[in-house]
Amino acid sequence: MSVETVLELVLNALKVALLISAPMLLTALVVGIVISLFQSVTQIQEMTLTFIPKILATFLALSLTMPWMVQTLMDYFRDLFDKIPKLIG
Repeated sequence: MSVETVLELVLNALKVALLISAPMLLTALVVGIVISLFQSVTQIQEMTLTFIPKILATFLALSLTMPWMVQTLMDYFRDLFDKIPKLIG
């Protein structure tokens, strides 16, 4: 197996990992910014105020994007398993 092949496999794995984690991370980021703006406008500095909305929004994003995430993972592993004979031989 050449260095280019290993590099391609690692880059594909990282790309899939970023694609799958992006919906939850972006949702948590947006909710965190909105809550921070709300806290700065109202001068409420409660640290626990951010946790529950972030958890709920992240769970909602996870439940909405789960079919796409599973399909993306299945496509990635199908391609990976199809490449195994070429990698070994």
